[in-house]
Parts: sequence; structure tokens; C-alpha cells
Amino acid sequence: MSTFLFIGLSEAELSALSISIRVALLCAVISLPFAVVTGWFLARKNFRFKSVVEAFLHIPMVLPPVTTGYILLLIFGANGLLGRWLFDTFGVKIAFSFGAAVLASIIVAFPLVVRAIKQAVEMVDKRYEDAAGILGASRLKIFFSITVPLAFPGILSGFLLSFTRSLGEFGATITFAGNIFGETRTIPLALFSSMQTPGKETEALRFMLISVAISFVAMLASEIVNRNYLKKNNP
Repeated sequence: MSTFLFIGLSEAELSALSISIRVALLCAVISLPFAVVTGWFLARKNFRFKSVVEAFLHIPMVLPPVTTGYILLLIFGANGLLGRWLFDTFGVKIAFSFGAAVLASIIVAFPLVVRAIKQAVEMVDKRYEDAAGILGASRLKIFFSITVPLAFPGILSGFLLSFTRSLGEFGATITFAGNIFGETRTIPLALFSSMQTPGKETEALRFMLISVAISFVAMLASEIVNRNYLKKNNP
């Protein structure tokens, strides 16, 4: 598109930027509560086959993203294990939709969030939790008043990791959600499309710069918040 809208971005760039940010935010927000509970559970509980559970949770970190997308397609596709039932029962179609892009990002980013939060919880001195329990505090109150505040830097880090990982997600998204303009075409997919189209080298460069800028701002915000939090709690 040659017509430029405000702040100098074309319609294609604004569309990809909007979709990417919405997908990344939804991915981070939806993942966080489940990751906090999972990270705490893995950090504080010992049980049989714990290593197996952790290995299973971390599989998306080492699987080729296209493989992850294909697995999601087999499960949630039109003829998938759950996809057909969801469509026949509720009329819900997940594959090749905006929701598919969000789900693909969640699956790929979730292990990173859990890992960050698990490490943060492990660094919380358990004696504080034990002391609160002796004084009569419930497990829920201990969790929200002691564990979560002390592990906050790790939780924030996990949130931003989820956000930035979603921004860079490509393989699982293009396989499971497709590359649909205005619906699932995020910045990485738009960059790929521009690279494949003769004469759109400048657009590809702009998509690359947009992606780098957003990721940099997200990581800078994480560092600033972490520093301020540590200064506030360790004067």
C-alpha cells in the first residue's frame, strides 16, 4: 500500500503492528496466572515423575515451531481431535483465526514464563512462608502477601518474556493460524511476506525495525521496573 496513515506507517504495517501487539498482550495476560501457579507448584512441591512433568512442559522450547503448529493443527484443526467437536457442538472454529495466533503464541511462550517464575519462587526464602504459617496465615494469604511480592521481579520478567516471545513467533503461527492479512498476519509474517515480494525490500526493512524497536522498549521497561522495585525493597 502506498497510502501512508498517521506516524508514517502504511495500512499493512499498522495492521501487522496492531495484530502483533494484541496477540502478544493476550498471550502474556492469559499465560501469566497459569504460569504463576505452575511455577510455584514446581518450585515448592516434590512428587513422583516431577522431571517428566517438567520435561513435558518444556517441550515447546526445543521443538521446531512448525512442529508445534502442526500438532495444534492436528488437535484443533477442522478435522482435529478437538477441532471437529468444538465446531459441531459450539460452532467454534479455532484454526486459521486470530484465536489460533494467540493459542500458538501461548503454547510456545508458556515454558519460558514458567521457567522464569519457578526460578524466582525458588529464590524466595521459604522461612518467611513457614513463619507466616506458624503465625496462622492461610496458604492463600502467604502466597499473595509473601511469595508473589518477593518473586515479583521474576513474575514481571516472565510476563515480558511471554510478550516479546509472542512478538517474534513465526513457525507455529503460520502453520496453525495461517498468514491472513488483517487477522493473523503479525509482524514476523508480514516481514516474511514482504521479503517474498519483489519491490518490497523497504517495507521488509521497516517491519524489521518495528520489531526490534518494540522488543527493545519491552526489555527496557522490564529493566527499569526491576531496578525500581529492587531499590524500593532494598534501600
